[in-house]
Amino acid sequence: MPTRRAIVSGLGAGLLLAPIRGRAATGTLRLSMGSPMPRDHPATTCLMEALDAIRAESRGEIDITLQPDSRLGGELSMQSQLRAGTIAFTLSSASSLQALVPIAGIPGLAYAFTGYVALWSALDRGPLSERIRDALAQAGLHAFGVIDNGFRDVITASRPVETVSDLRGLRIRVPPSPLLTSLFRAFGAAPTTIGLAETYAALRTGLADGMENSLPQIEATRVYEVQTHLSRTGHSWDGLWILAHGPTWDGLPRDARALIGRHFDAAVARQRRAFVAMNTRGEARLRDRGLVVAAPDRAAFRRALEAAGYYAEWKARFGREAWAALETHTGPLGA
Repeated sequence: MPTRRAIVSGLGAGLLLAPIRGRAATGTLRLSMGSPMPRDHPATTCLMEALDAIRAESRGEIDITLQPDSRLGGELSMQSQLRAGTIAFTLSSASSLQALVPIAGIPGLAYAFTGYVALWSALDRGPLSERIRDALAQAGLHAFGVIDNGFRDVITASRPVETVSDLRGLRIRVPPSPLLTSLFRAFGAAPTTIGLAETYAALRTGLADGMENSLPQIEATRVYEVQTHLSRTGHSWDGLWILAHGPTWDGLPRDARALIGRHFDAAVARQRRAFVAMNTRGEARLRDRGLVVAAPDRAAFRRALEAAGYYAEWKARFGREAWAALETHTGPLGA
């Protein structure tokens, strides 16, 4: 356990090399962290607990402030702020990171993963994890663990999605993700990128006909108040990397890095457990809130994607080596 003397000594040595000027006159290291996730989401609550623990264990010498609910801007904006060193940490979804680091989006390939054992094996260790982390490092980002944001379903107001044809022409909100945009275009829908914080208003006013997301995210954003149908398509998984601005992280004292990293790792493990528990009860809670739930044939959706050339397109875009690393965990994908 790092002592207060060790942390203060490291801070006093002027080891903070990033453009962030986080040190107060007292020697306290003050850093900012942005997140797109709502306050009630397990990603937020578990990180808040971690930051409280870091603050307490360092006796107030490391003070990281989390700004949830896109208060610092949308995901792409926060990624830019992180790369510039304006903020020190952020949560960033694998789907949105794909625009910056293409391979970061590969775990969200439609129907690639059907459960968590293979998923966490792929992202926590091994060749696919190493490729993603190395690519993030080349973009100037230090990656910690991945927070779960679940397997994604479709929620709509006008009609249920029970077959692929029900998606045709549907204006569906997606995050800024080339993979998810491509997925819904292959289904014949009209995907539109809308920030998470603006999604409720977009659905309420009819700017979008529906959205796709995990059950806990649907609950946390309260979009069930303005939608009618939940379709358990389970079409894709998404999660959020905890990221640091690389030069800032490298410039911190070793003991400070150890302390922060340990509590971030604990937050990831805690969040994954909380998310699974929340997700398990999610469908029943959403039924209680008035949503009509459909359970479409997922195999038919996957066959439609194969026929549309979705897997062939993304195999070419990700490259054979990355695809082979993915199939180590998923088995063969596509026709």
